[in-house]
Amino acid sequence: MELTKIRSLSDEELKTEQAKAGEQIFRIRFQKSLGNQEGIKKLRVLKTDIARIKTIARERTLSAEREANPVVKNVAPAKSTRTARKNAKKG
Repeated sequence: MELTKIRSLSDEELKTEQAKAGEQIFRIRFQKSLGNQEGIKKLRVLKTDIARIKTIARERTLSAEREANPVVKNVAPAKSTRTARKNAKKG
């Protein structure tokens, strides 16, 4: 499945596609254990599809979290009083 097609899917559709791919992987592995060598090349394609789906789902959750909790810019820490005390002792 192409990346642009995966990105256009909704969250629910992503979950169903991931479940379908997982089910197909299970069937191919089962057939492989029975001695049937057909569809072994499809395993790699299905695994990459699942990885892409999981990556896009994770990107969406992270972007939603960023929108919900905007990052507060760091404020410069207070100046150290240690150097000020050293200079006061010297002078």
